[in-house]
Amino acid sequence: MTTTGARRARRTLTTADGGLLLFRVQDVPVLLAPSWAVGSLIVIVLYEPMVTRLLPDAGVLTSWILSVVSAVLLGLSVLAHELGHCVVALRLGLPVRRLRLFLLGGLSEVARTPREPRQEGLVAAAGPVVSMILAAFCGVLLLAVPAGGVAWLLVVECAVANLAVGVFNLLPGLPLDGGRMLRAGVWALSGTRARGTMAAVAGGGIVAAGLMIWAVAGLVSGSDDRWLRLGVCVVTAWFVVVGAGGELSAEGNRSWPDGLVITDLVRPVLQLPAESPVSDALAASAGRGVVLVRADGVAAGLLDESEAQRLAGVSPQTPAERAAEPIRAETVLLSSESGEEIAERVRETPAWQFLVVDDEGRPAGVLRREDLRAALARRSH
Repeated sequence: MTTTGARRARRTLTTADGGLLLFRVQDVPVLLAPSWAVGSLIVIVLYEPMVTRLLPDAGVLTSWILSVVSAVLLGLSVLAHELGHCVVALRLGLPVRRLRLFLLGGLSEVARTPREPRQEGLVAAAGPVVSMILAAFCGVLLLAVPAGGVAWLLVVECAVANLAVGVFNLLPGLPLDGGRMLRAGVWALSGTRARGTMAAVAGGGIVAAGLMIWAVAGLVSGSDDRWLRLGVCVVTAWFVVVGAGGELSAEGNRSWPDGLVITDLVRPVLQLPAESPVSDALAASAGRGVVLVRADGVAAGLLDESEAQRLAGVSPQTPAERAAEPIRAETVLLSSESGEEIAERVRETPAWQFLVVDDEGRPAGVLRREDLRAALARRSH
């Protein structure tokens, strides 16, 4: 496939797998999920009565138009917030898979877990900082706009949208930015990311409960914004609970059990000539990882057993190199790496087996994804 064709295929896949592609930031796709329209419709319907009260002289059409503009401003505020996360993550060398706007929020999907608390804290703080700067700018702009008119209301909406996005995300519970900052702080103090995650997940539960209490209080007191408050609080509380549960699950998969060493998981490595018959290489691979080596001493790759079985069934004498899975930099693990680093590398890399080498670069074994997953599952239970 040509480079242009590969880019086109990647763009098509990205657009289909997450929403409408709006633009890219350093090759990171910014997507608009279908659920964003649903969330915007909820905001429009619930906000229109408030516009009517704020601008009693405005007609029905004007009120609905301003409500639509409010939903768009909220979406742009969330977009600016997430771009803050995205840009800082990229500056720190953390790859970002994509940025998505959905329902009443957004998410910058950082593809690699931060290696240290400082990275976690900086990426988390970037979004609220952007939101607060925009809110402050709109607040200053209000000094130059006559009060009570349409222009004034639009500036107020923009200020409130950014202030709400910034303040809400500072709440100390996962998956909100405040929860990530809390995790970074506990991580820095305790030296353990898992403890930070537990503290921030607990914070997420408190945040969700607080949102529902605030919503019920609005209903009981008959607040003018009670229905808007209820709708937003129910959706965001659900988002917080689901997100906190996902963070807890991800931390469990990431944690490396005490007493487990990588050498207990690797399969013995066997080196075979790349021109060996694929049927012979397949027979020799039972319980072992096979490195296929060419005549010049260069490794052709690791034997892919599924492909070897297919070739052996058609032509047993086919050179085993035809069933080789290339050895790439990301599929080579150092036996001296920490368990958490190895688990992270395996989770990030789309490969089913990895060559483990010692500090001198000599093959020490082959780690298969299924073996690692099974070992972590056994230890977690």
